[in-house]
Amino acid sequence: MAETDGLRAEAMAAAARVLAAGGRRGSLGIVLGTGLGTLVERFDDVVCLSVGVTGWLAASTATGHVGRIACGLVAGCPVIALQGRVHAYEGFDEATITRGIEVLVALGVRTLLVTNASGGLRPGMAGGELLVLDDHLDLVRRPNVATEPAECAVERGGRAGLEIYRSRLVSLALSAARRAGGRARAGVYARLLGPTYETRAEYRMLLRLGADAVGMSTIPEVLAARRLGVDVVAVSVITNVANPDAPEETDAEDVCRLAAGAADCLWEVIRALAIDMAGGGPERSTTTTEDR
Repeated sequence: MAETDGLRAEAMAAAARVLAAGGRRGSLGIVLGTGLGTLVERFDDVVCLSVGVTGWLAASTATGHVGRIACGLVAGCPVIALQGRVHAYEGFDEATITRGIEVLVALGVRTLLVTNASGGLRPGMAGGELLVLDDHLDLVRRPNVATEPAECAVERGGRAGLEIYRSRLVSLALSAARRAGGRARAGVYARLLGPTYETRAEYRMLLRLGADAVGMSTIPEVLAARRLGVDVVAVSVITNVANPDAPEETDAEDVCRLAAGAADCLWEVIRALAIDMAGGGPERSTTTTEDR
């Protein structure tokens, strides 16, 4: 396939269709995970399009993922959001999962916020808390040969010294969430295939591996964005907290409802990123060990 700056030709064509259908370019991109799609209603001058207009992006079959592209303004910054994503457990390969990221980049995105709903693993976590990712565990690791040149293979595993999650953006997101009165910490996200939730033994395994939260998405999108030179910040909304000794049943509807409850806090993170991109952000702070 022909590529331009790492983008597949199909991504460029898809972006052109978005613009032809009334969409707009943007500098801040957002992937809105389960239960978070309604945040686009807070955009100014918003235009929403079905992913079908691209002729390339797949439609999600998962609960809470409506499959739209929203273009608008946040604090004067042009923003493009994907309302939902596709997952490996729906039968999609990594090359298809990351198409949305390529389209965002083709539309001008240079900083990306990836969000998800996840299960908390640490004692003391609470539903509605935000986990700002500073590292991850990819326990799926499927090859992405359609979009990834061989020289990037080492980077997939986190090449020594490679900063996947920008520490400055981690600090910015933590500060914004806390100013909004929310609970937030930095930590490690583990990705499993799904769509089933974890067993008690799996919860214990993940804790021993160093994970703070677990979900079924995000990492392929993050790696695709970094490969394309985009700065990334990723935020998990903790929707349930795992207690392997006293497990509670959780279903997709519960996850959507609990994720929506954190919308105000996540919105402040979006606003902070938008203001920062315009050069008018608050004083930048340094993450401390207390952020863990």
